[in-house]
Amino acid sequence: MPARTWFNGQPANSVPADNRGLAYGDGLFETIAVIDSRPRLLSYHLDRLTLGCQRLGIAMPADPLAPARHVMAGDGVLKLIITRGATGRGYASHDQAGADCVLQWFPDPGSLAFTPAAPVAVITCRQRLARQPALAGLKHLNRLEQVLARAEWRDPAIADGLMFDTDGLLVDGVSSNVFIVSGGHLLTPRLDQCGVAGVLRRLVIERVAPAAGFTVQEAELPAAMLDQADELFLTSSLRGILPVAAIDGRALATQQVTQRLQRQLCEMETLGHV
Repeated sequence: MPARTWFNGQPANSVPADNRGLAYGDGLFETIAVIDSRPRLLSYHLDRLTLGCQRLGIAMPADPLAPARHVMAGDGVLKLIITRGATGRGYASHDQAGADCVLQWFPDPGSLAFTPAAPVAVITCRQRLARQPALAGLKHLNRLEQVLARAEWRDPAIADGLMFDTDGLLVDGVSSNVFIVSGGHLLTPRLDQCGVAGVLRRLVIERVAPAAGFTVQEAELPAAMLDQADELFLTSSLRGILPVAAIDGRALATQQVTQRLQRQLCEMETLGHV
């Protein structure tokens, strides 16, 4: 089935050309998995969206998912885009500008359950992420760095690319977050300078890891940490926890901690706790 789209609550196939999201990337988005008609991790998605709207000064709609609630049947993916609206030519926004909301519903894209995924291969990307604390953690519409990074490989066997900032610190994947297991410690990059604070990353830090007996440390991780990693895994709100078996062709042998976290996440979802 084709995607269904709404613009400000009305069925639509396009966005006005003067929309600031189109013109300047002035907005935010969320990509939400829907399982058995229930948006997964919805409160986390809305928390991040609310924070982004507050930081960018965009009005947060009261119920941005309302237009799609009657079609979210079964499994699918809901993409929600909030922009500042249309304010005419030029970077300056106006006090009277309201938010525009775009919703897209993609039904039945395949299995979205958090079943333990098989190990994957990743590469390290040449493209660097600019450090910009004003935007750090937000899922804003300016994603050209990720577009350029994703163009670095075409091999379907590569699940994602690891990205570093302009200081050489590990940040995240092109479309995921990153965790390292090293010497019994569970680490993930700090995201106070750049990167996207993923909702599953938050769930792992706050609930999955503690339930499995681990504490996650957010830290500055130089590239050399990859050589010291016993395990590495990715997190994605759509794909779950992905154990990494190889980085740039170099094998990682152990995955015991990652598999333990996968089982914990699967159990939490089965019990309806995510």
